[in-house]
Amino acid sequence: MTPRSTVRRLQAVGAAAAIAAGTLVATAPAAQAAHCATPRLAAGWYGDNQARLQQLIDQYGKCNPYRPGRAKPVAVFDWDNTVVKNDVGDATMFWLLRNGKIRQPARGDWATTSRYLTPAAAKALADACGPLARPGSPLPTGTPEGTGCADELSAVYGTAATKAGAAAFAGWDHRTIEPAYAWLPQLMQGWTAREVRGFAAAARAENLTAPIGATQRVGSASVTGWVRYYDQQKDLVDGLRKAGFDVWISSASPQPVVEVWAEGVGIAADHVIGIRNTTASGGRFTAHLKGCGSVKDGADTMITYVDGKRCWINQEVFGVRGAAAEKVQPAARRQVFAAGDSDTDVSFLRDATALRLVVNRNKNELMCRAYDDSDGKWIVNPMFIEPKKQKTTPYPCSTTGYVDHDGTAGPVRRGDTSVVPDQTDSVF
Repeated sequence: MTPRSTVRRLQAVGAAAAIAAGTLVATAPAAQAAHCATPRLAAGWYGDNQARLQQLIDQYGKCNPYRPGRAKPVAVFDWDNTVVKNDVGDATMFWLLRNGKIRQPARGDWATTSRYLTPAAAKALADACGPLARPGSPLPTGTPEGTGCADELSAVYGTAATKAGAAAFAGWDHRTIEPAYAWLPQLMQGWTAREVRGFAAAARAENLTAPIGATQRVGSASVTGWVRYYDQQKDLVDGLRKAGFDVWISSASPQPVVEVWAEGVGIAADHVIGIRNTTASGGRFTAHLKGCGSVKDGADTMITYVDGKRCWINQEVFGVRGAAAEKVQPAARRQVFAAGDSDTDVSFLRDATALRLVVNRNKNELMCRAYDDSDGKWIVNPMFIEPKKQKTTPYPCSTTGYVDHDGTAGPVRRGDTSVVPDQTDSVF
């Protein structure tokens, strides 16, 4: 064999090897796609909701080589009565009262626990709780002597009124904060996040063990004593995560509390957005809250509530800073999917670009928008445990379905400002 023929033969072998290598590189993604298993959702959904949710996973999941965009699609769930039945904030509050973990406020002045607390409420709390403990010390609300204090705290928290019926809160922005919701983490002042997680874990264990329908005694009242994860929502969260979605929780319950409960569906603490306290030395919670967007820490005017949820999601999930976080973002910087059950979830649900799941609890603005379904991206499901009966009267969408910043009621309007007509409850 001549030197030239040897060179040609080596060149031919090299070319063949290169072609073979190129073929392997080109077919690797196809082979990978062929072995990619798209999660399949379990049954238990109303109507065609399972099919609609599966279509979302098929379209945006990692197994679709033509899925829109390259970044992980974002999904955001509300927590209480969306992923679980009942309210984990309530469950924790009841546990705190039964176990005497709420502290007497500084100087015995309950006005220091919330800038929105009315003088009537501050006086009622001082009268009921003042003689029981020194400032900074836990109140004995789980004992017979603390029954009156527990009852007053429960009334203000649960009904936004004193036991005597006086308004407990005043002067708040109804689209960015709910003072009663914010009051729970504010009542946790003096404890650390680790300690609060311990309280929440104890409450969680009790409420999951208690039978459905169980009650518990708090003060002189009988209150809800059980919580359950919705199997369908656990399956949906799991399916979305396996399909490559970036799944988050946004809740108006305290941050450490939701962190504990979110572990039950595989969501880590760094993907939970709850109400967050500011902290003092040693990491102890203060009675003030962290802000979002243009709202500074300690201003206590914006929590994860209605428009506040939008701000916190934009800030924590998408990295939008300053006042811009309070605005609707371009589609590429919004969640593709959102799930909620209440008017408190309206803004972040509207921001979802592909699909919005509503658990029907007969909330006016939310159900007006979901049933109107002006863009075809809303789906409604009855509550998975103890669903509500059909609402016998139409939702007042055209008159009082919307609550404005100052608390006044008005018509629900679409994005083009047209009024949503009254809607009949049809999914129950």
